[in-house]
Amino acid sequence: MRFLILRTVVTSVLFGFSVTVLAESFSEEDDLALVYGDKSSISIVTGKRQNIQQAPAVATVITAEDIAAIGATKLDDVLETIPGMHVSRASIRYAPLYIMRGIGGGNQTSPQILMLQNGIPMTTMYNGDRGSAWITVPLENIARIEVIRGPGSALYGADAYSGVINIITKTSQDISGGRFGVRVGSFNTQDIWGQYGGEWGSVNVASYLSVGRTDGISNSIAYKGQMPGPVNTGYDSVDGNLDFSKDKWRMRASYKLRDNLQTGAGISSALDPGSLGKAENITGDLSWNDPDFSENWGFDATASVLHYVFTYPTNIMLRPPGTVIGGVAFPNGLIGGPNQWERQFRFSTNAAYTGIEKHNVRVGVGHDILDLYKTRTIKNYMLNAAGVPVSPGPVLDYTAIQPHILPNLRKVDYIYAQDEWNIMSDWALTAGLRHDQYSDFGATTNPRLALVWDASIDLTVKLLYGTAFRAPSFNEQYGRNPVANGNPFLQPETIKTFEAAMSWKSSQNTRVNLNLFDSSMKNIIRLVPNIAPTPGSTYANADVQHGQGMELEGVWDFSRTLHLTGNYAYQKTIDATTNQDAGYAPRHHLYARADKSVYGSWLFSLQVDWVADRMRAFGDARPRIADYQTVDIALRSNAGKNQWELSTAIRNLFNTDVREPSIGSTAGSLIPNDLPMASRSIYFQAVYTL
Repeated sequence: MRFLILRTVVTSVLFGFSVTVLAESFSEEDDLALVYGDKSSISIVTGKRQNIQQAPAVATVITAEDIAAIGATKLDDVLETIPGMHVSRASIRYAPLYIMRGIGGGNQTSPQILMLQNGIPMTTMYNGDRGSAWITVPLENIARIEVIRGPGSALYGADAYSGVINIITKTSQDISGGRFGVRVGSFNTQDIWGQYGGEWGSVNVASYLSVGRTDGISNSIAYKGQMPGPVNTGYDSVDGNLDFSKDKWRMRASYKLRDNLQTGAGISSALDPGSLGKAENITGDLSWNDPDFSENWGFDATASVLHYVFTYPTNIMLRPPGTVIGGVAFPNGLIGGPNQWERQFRFSTNAAYTGIEKHNVRVGVGHDILDLYKTRTIKNYMLNAAGVPVSPGPVLDYTAIQPHILPNLRKVDYIYAQDEWNIMSDWALTAGLRHDQYSDFGATTNPRLALVWDASIDLTVKLLYGTAFRAPSFNEQYGRNPVANGNPFLQPETIKTFEAAMSWKSSQNTRVNLNLFDSSMKNIIRLVPNIAPTPGSTYANADVQHGQGMELEGVWDFSRTLHLTGNYAYQKTIDATTNQDAGYAPRHHLYARADKSVYGSWLFSLQVDWVADRMRAFGDARPRIADYQTVDIALRSNAGKNQWELSTAIRNLFNTDVREPSIGSTAGSLIPNDLPMASRSIYFQAVYTL
């Protein structure tokens, strides 16, 4: 292991050094610049477009051209390439877990990262994540992905804790005509999609529709005391987007359906091949933007709605047949079916003022209505006063008698201010402050400071400080079930982070970034075992953690036809209570990619992903989680109008046995050999441009 760590560090240092020295030999015009789109600007950091090198945050931009080059088939393939980020899996439905800078490795959801779509939060209130409709995301309609690594609550509020991801969908200008495509691949994966962008009179229109299905992987696993069986990760999918714009107005709508959604490794402690879920996510937003409203003033306003439904057309197995709890036997197992319906309304407006010399001031206010307006509880048991399952019987609707959670309403009012001050020609100070008032747990205020120094035309240095919070989910506050009980007295998780960053364009064809960070986290929400004889666990603000790390990344346009990029991240997060590693997040993560133009119109991509040193949490006695290295390759043609574009991708080329850690609230819910990931897989795609 020490050799692997040393190899990683040395490789990273040599990569940065070779980037500096060898690139001096190449002064050719960069023909690949057009291949990768606009990666030099970003808008997520301050709310306006600016050069990413001067942006007051550590940020990443991924373009549609990047996505096509690596042959990615889903969003998680793309996010894994971001420095400091690793995509793990939950046992429940094999939902993606986004681990940023070591944060988020001990949950069955990943609520510490805020996901935006065109600037609108996609957070569902029941679990605080994106919901099961986002279990996988197609890529064809994504124009770019902008990412803040580090806290962002000073601008974006709740859940912008370890990072913010903004998915920007394609407009009519991005599409400009029609395209349709088909894709087939391993695990009986089939997708067909089409998109159009153009003008209807004076209105710009963009549309997208995708329909697909997959059987998913079926690797075998076994819980303790159960016969081995396959994981169940199949689903059917429908995705649609509409985008209308005219002058200062824009209206968007999107729809996501995940039907016949299987349960992965099981909802609690039982493989359950017969149970299926259904998730629907409908969003809409209307915005007005006038950057030149009057002299020195710009205004914009947005209203959005999100409607999310998750139901179980079939009931789910919580515990296997023959389960005994508190001396009571459940011959058919513990069966349940928690269903929820929620809707969100968000209203915001902000103003930008440039009338003060060297200052760009931005202020905004907003109001959110977050409503879990309906729930339904199907099960075959009752809970006694101590929360113990009793009275095994037929599967019935217990919503009116003993619901797993009651409907709840949360309202949020917020105000924020931000000033970008160009102190001198090469110094800029950004200061921001946001105050959020919640109707249930109270108020929270989060500042940020960023000092950016353009030390030279090629070197930029940043010093950053920010705080953030993660709001408790409704399930953590109000849920009632025999596995995990809610706690209405929960407070939000908090984090404060110091960062130092350097961005160096060491030559015309070479860029190197180095980031160092130090984070302190408090009030971390965890499941705490109940005092005997009461079974199960209850959510509590139980942990304090401290994390440190670094991220090194480089880009080298070696020649007109060869493009190299890579990053290495190191992080270490310690739980203050046990003085041990917080668990499950990789301490070392190395990613490298090479893109080579071949035969004129073809692009070949090779990428390597190395994940290492994932510790168990304190008290988890299973052997250490194995490291892994995967290799992916992709080949695609470049095509113009009225032509076919062909591509193929092989993921996990050498069929590495990849495992992601199984986590759970009890020893019995832990899978001894963890969660197996996909074996070697191959995908073919054909796209026709009209």
